[in-house]
Amino acid sequence: MKQLYFYEYEGRGFVCLINQKLKENSWFIQGGNKENMKKLIKSDYITFLKGIITEVRKSQYKAYQSVNRYTVELYWSIGKQLHDKIEIAKWGDGVIDILSTDLKKTFPNMSGFNRRNLYRMIQFYKTYSDNAFVSEALTQINWTNNLLIISKSDTSQERDFYINMCIKERWSSPELERQMNNHLFEKWSCSGKNNRIIPHSGETEPSSHFRDEYNLAFLGLKEPFDEKDLRKAIVHNLRDFFLEFGKHLAFVGEEYPVTIGNRDFKVDLLFYHRVMQRLIAVELKISKFVPEYIGKMQFYLNALDKNIKLEHENPSVGLILCKTKNDEVVKVAVGSLNKSMKVATYEIIDQKLLEHKMHSLPCLENKTEIK
Repeated sequence: MKQLYFYEYEGRGFVCLINQKLKENSWFIQGGNKENMKKLIKSDYITFLKGIITEVRKSQYKAYQSVNRYTVELYWSIGKQLHDKIEIAKWGDGVIDILSTDLKKTFPNMSGFNRRNLYRMIQFYKTYSDNAFVSEALTQINWTNNLLIISKSDTSQERDFYINMCIKERWSSPELERQMNNHLFEKWSCSGKNNRIIPHSGETEPSSHFRDEYNLAFLGLKEPFDEKDLRKAIVHNLRDFFLEFGKHLAFVGEEYPVTIGNRDFKVDLLFYHRVMQRLIAVELKISKFVPEYIGKMQFYLNALDKNIKLEHENPSVGLILCKTKNDEVVKVAVGSLNKSMKVATYEIIDQKLLEHKMHSLPCLENKTEIK
């Protein structure tokens, strides 16, 4: 609830807009007489304030990007010069220790000039020196992400893939490392460059946030297990579940009750997505997908929209997680509901076995740009 108050002090007019609901600080606007002040529309000021806040945040991000660009360009330049002195001028790699000592003495408050990082700068330059396009893109991601991509990628195609993803999705270093450990590039390559397995955090359309397959190895479940075991394991590992399914999720409830006709029906898991502003109903199945699952999920979505969804929120969407599925059966079963419902599979597989499985598949082809 917002209230507008008028005050006078030494002949000057002031308006105080107090937002009680959000418990924000008061805002004071000076100028004009009492009648003019009364014409101030509260919603206009709120819109004005939000616009200013957005501009400040954009400026902060640009400042960070500027500092990051200069840092990466500096490390590239140092790496190139060291490479030339060692490889071309034949100074030998002893110059690295000497340079490290001198730089740390000259810039005692700056980190990054130790022997190990200077070697990384050389490796950084050597890895990308023949690729003008990539060298420009490198300045758009931070140094830690650049090092992760160099150290954990086997091919130039894989490096290009993760560089593009970091730029497009603004991945933090922990998120990049998690996606690399889950072999996202190999999965994408083996899917025929299918972008549906790529997470898109900023999109508002449901299809952009759901993938065809999820890796639930972090649950630590051992066969055999039932749907209750699977549900409980997810609830007990919500942090890792959020990392796999999307950073904008909020947990609403387990076996969430929706009442229709004086009877309670329970949704396995209910989440809320802050970007899409939608409730997400998740049904867990330990068997192969069958068309009957669609009718049950549609019932849940109708019930959620009728009794739970708030007026300003978008219609609810559903995710059915199955052990396996036949894509043709899913396509026919989902039909026109494809915008409100997704059928995906999951795998619970040991990480070492997953690595062996991915690297044994002859499906890593030339890079295709991610749309």
